[in-house]
Amino acid sequence: MKSANYLILFLLFPSFAFSQKALLLYGGKDHDVYLGCLNCSEYDSDSIWNEYGKYGSEYNSNSIWNEYGTFGSEYNSYSPWNPYSSDPPVVVDKDGGFYGYFTINQYKAKRAESELSLIIYKYYKEIRKDVSEWHDKIFE
Repeated sequence: MKSANYLILFLLFPSFAFSQKALLLYGGKDHDVYLGCLNCSEYDSDSIWNEYGKYGSEYNSNSIWNEYGTFGSEYNSYSPWNPYSSDPPVVVDKDGGFYGYFTINQYKAKRAESELSLIIYKYYKEIRKDVSEWHDKIFE
């Protein structure tokens, strides 16, 4: 019975994840730089999981996966990967609902603590090496 419950959860999770409101990342001084969609399909051009798209590419300057860019560096205060970041990206929905700050800084007040965020925080170094593979691990 327990394995049947896991199978049902496994089959329902991807549709559940994509049926929720799109969670959007915004960074920069006034959080006015769009950084992509956190929970969108890997085929969505705005998705951080689309390695061929603007926001999932390890080469785009506004990608959180570009370790040399403003929003992907472990040293920039606007990056989610800086453990001391004071001004990391925010997670919002299209209606402006605030879901927290997207950051590995565990001491940042109002840090986004969704299950998806926590997985990304924990494995971001591995994820940036193969965004597509990790999308499949997390959502499928």
